[in-house]
Amino acid sequence: MPKTTVSRLSNGMRVASEPCVGNTVTVGVWVDTGSRYETEENNGVAHFLEHMFFKGTKSRTQTDLEKEIENMGGHLNAYTSREQTVFFARVFKEDTGKAVDILADILQNSNFDQTLIDREKSTILREMQEVESQIEEVVFDRLHETAYRGCSLGRTILGPAENINKMTQAMIKDYVDTHYTAPRMAVIGAGAIDHNELVKLADAHFGNVPNEGKKSATFEKAVYTGSEIRERYDDMPEAHIAYALPIGGWTDPDTFPFLVMQNMIGMWDETMPGGQFSRVPLIAKSAKLRMAKKIQAFCTQYSDTGLFGVYAVGEPQALDDLMYNVQGAVTDFAYDVDETLLEQAKKAMIIQYLGVADGSTQVCEEVGRQILSYGRRIHPVETVARIQAVDAAAIKAAASKFLYDQCHALASIGPTHEMKDYVQMRRGTYRLDC
Repeated sequence: MPKTTVSRLSNGMRVASEPCVGNTVTVGVWVDTGSRYETEENNGVAHFLEHMFFKGTKSRTQTDLEKEIENMGGHLNAYTSREQTVFFARVFKEDTGKAVDILADILQNSNFDQTLIDREKSTILREMQEVESQIEEVVFDRLHETAYRGCSLGRTILGPAENINKMTQAMIKDYVDTHYTAPRMAVIGAGAIDHNELVKLADAHFGNVPNEGKKSATFEKAVYTGSEIRERYDDMPEAHIAYALPIGGWTDPDTFPFLVMQNMIGMWDETMPGGQFSRVPLIAKSAKLRMAKKIQAFCTQYSDTGLFGVYAVGEPQALDDLMYNVQGAVTDFAYDVDETLLEQAKKAMIIQYLGVADGSTQVCEEVGRQILSYGRRIHPVETVARIQAVDAAAIKAAASKFLYDQCHALASIGPTHEMKDYVQMRRGTYRLDC
C-alpha cells in the first residue's frame, strides 16, 4: 500500500503527499477553519471568502485564472464546511508547479475589491435560495440549529441574508488575517507526485505565510441540547425528518462502531426494489407498510462532538409508526446486535472505502481531512483493521454510552401532525421490555 509522507515548513505549515497510479495529480490546500469559527455578526464570511478567492488576484484576472486552468486541461474547485475550507486543483503531473502557483496566488494575493464583493452578494443570495429549495439540506441545517442552540456549530455555512448584504472588504480581510495562518494550513498532494518536489514548491510559494494571526482565532465549544424544531406545512406531500443523538468527535474511540452502525441501518428509497425483503427491520417495514419513501442513517462528526441518527421522508398518515421504528432501530443497538448484518456492513464498508481510495482526488481529500482532524494520515490498512475489529460488544458498549436513554434532537418539515410530542418521543430512547 502507498505511504503518506508528511513534512513541515519552517513557518509551521504541513506538507503531505501520497503517490497513486496514473498520470494526474491532485494538489490542494486544507485550512483549519469554517463557519464554526465565525461569530453571529460575521456568520457566512468563510463561504463568502471562498467565492472571492476566484475573482482574480493582483497578477491574474478572473478570466486569466479560468483560461490558465482550462489550457492545462485541469480542474480547480473549493468548498467550505463547518470546520474546514478546502481549495484543490487536479492537473497532469507536468503542471503540478503551475497548480501550486495558482493556489498560492489566490490564497495570498486575491483582490478583495468592494465592488466585486457587492457584485458577489447577489450570487450568494441566489445560492441561498437554491439551498432553501432542497428540503434535505434545510432539515439538516435545522437539526444543527436545534442540537447546538446558541453555539457557532448551530449556524449555517452560508449565513443569514442580512450578514451577506452587509459583507465588507474589512470583514473579509480580518477573517483572512486571523485564520489563514501557516500552522492551520496544509498543502496536500496525491497522484503522480514527488514529495520532495512538493515540499520545495510549498516552501517557495507558501513559505511567507505568517505563523500566527493578527488576532487569536476563536473556537467556541459545542454544547448539545436535546430539543426539536418542527416546521409544519400540511400542504406538503411528505414529512422530512432528521432524528439524532449526540456522540463523540472524530478522535473518539467509538467512532468506528458508529460508522459500522450507520452502515448496518444503511440507506433505502422507494425506487430501490426489494426493500421489503431487507434484513434491516426499519427498511423492511418502511417498504412493506409504506411508512416512508426514504430512509438514510447518518453519522456526522466534528472535532469535539457528533450526531448519529436517521433521516426519513415519511408518509403523513404513518409518522407515528415510522418514528417508533426509527427510534427502535437506533435504540436497539444497546440491546441486540444482528451478527450477520454486522458482518455484511463491515464488508460493505471495506469494499466502499478501498474503492474510494482509487483516484488522486479522493485520496487527496482523505489525506487532507485526516491531517487536520487527526494530525496524521490513517493508513488504509489501519482503517480496515479498525473496521474489522468492531464486534457486537463494541456496538452495544457505544450504543449504551451515547444512545441509550438520552435526550434526542429532531428537525422536521412538512405535515408532521401525526408525530408524538417531544416528551412522548423521549421515552423511545429506552425499552421497558427487558
